[in-house]
Amino acid sequence: MSRLVVIGGGMAGLSAAYTARKANPALAISLLEAGPRLGGKVLTHTEDGFLLEGGPDAVVRYKPWAIELMQELGLEGQLVGTLPANPSALIHDGKRALPIPAGLQMVVPGDLWALAKTPLLSPFGKARALLDLLLPKGLEEDEAFGDFIRRRLGNQAWERLAAPLSGGIYGGDPAELSTLAAFPQLKELERTHGSLIRGALEQRKKRGTREAGGLFASLRGGLGTWVEAITGELEGVQVYPNTPVTGLERRPEGWRVYTSQGYQEAAAVILALPASAAARLLEPLHPSAAQALGEIPYGDSATVSLAFPAEKIPPRVGHGMLMAAGQGFHVRGFTWTDQKWAARAPQGYALVRAYFSGVSAHEAELTQMALADLERLWGRVPAPERRWVFRWSAGLPRYTLGHLQRVQVAMEAERLAGLFLAGAAYGGVGLPEVVRMGRAKALQAVAFLGRGTPSAAPHPA
Repeated sequence: MSRLVVIGGGMAGLSAAYTARKANPALAISLLEAGPRLGGKVLTHTEDGFLLEGGPDAVVRYKPWAIELMQELGLEGQLVGTLPANPSALIHDGKRALPIPAGLQMVVPGDLWALAKTPLLSPFGKARALLDLLLPKGLEEDEAFGDFIRRRLGNQAWERLAAPLSGGIYGGDPAELSTLAAFPQLKELERTHGSLIRGALEQRKKRGTREAGGLFASLRGGLGTWVEAITGELEGVQVYPNTPVTGLERRPEGWRVYTSQGYQEAAAVILALPASAAARLLEPLHPSAAQALGEIPYGDSATVSLAFPAEKIPPRVGHGMLMAAGQGFHVRGFTWTDQKWAARAPQGYALVRAYFSGVSAHEAELTQMALADLERLWGRVPAPERRWVFRWSAGLPRYTLGHLQRVQVAMEAERLAGLFLAGAAYGGVGLPEVVRMGRAKALQAVAFLGRGTPSAAPHPA
């Protein structure tokens, strides 16, 4: 019997193990996770009627791969959308909070009337954005995301709209991101429609909107329910938590995977790890791939959730607020969790979530920074009755210029027979992209094993 070893128990690794198990129930599979729990940054915490997400709180519906997996697991009846809100969210420009224009497609206006009415842009800024409808296509080569948006929509649209909306996805400075790597859909809009706005107008006809609650989806019991459902379908898969992998060895009959508890031999291996961890294992096997992986930068991220008696805080609008860059805020944005999702806080309580990226600080410091920013918004902030902090050290890969070339070099490691790479470091940081890649690599591994490879099994220390 051939053995597949999946290294990494985040959503890429979980999706890979589940998909491989379903594709070939007779296949021996091991799932190795360095930490005590599965799911990676998907972490739902419940406590005395509060339900909060330590990491991502939703998936986007227009990228179907996450929802398809949820439906496959029998979770369709638990899918929920955000509560309707108009406006759905605000952007604070340092002086005041202004509604995000309705009908946005990612960061591009998809409703001309909403663009005309928005106070986020001056009359000149709106006219400059509309010039996108007349500008010729740019070259298809890559460019920094800030340069791309400024070229198409102008500087005001970048600073007051696109930068706040995109800044929390990858962390760091969104202006430095690779457009082709981080936002290939926008480059495709320019290529196919000749204009971002024209393309966004077409997209809006096909997609849900923030305002109607149809753009984002979660599960009634939080995304942690998804992790539990996948884990429950891993019957027959040998799951090893608290088992860091210390080395990989290529052998004539396959692979030897060294762990803190001994080693396992396998015919195929899926590395579903952050880039730096994958680089460490690949260094003796494929130095150039390891070097490319080591050059993918990562940033810290964190969430701080605070519970307040609702009557003690000012009224809040929509689902939350984003902060414009360079205006002295510590947080990237706030989510009014109890107003975004149903049944996330007990009656009479408000649940506020602050999101940080690119900030390295201890839990107490993060809480104080969140409260300081709320004080700037509200004037006076009561002491929260409860607080929860989740920190993700080096949790966000940053797709800077040259990312596609680094990934191309890294993927050359897959020329080693039976080795496959998956995870957020390669083709998208969102949960749908991570799931899609994990499942695709699992099917490739199953096909590879089906061509005939020797049997392998775990060995104790």
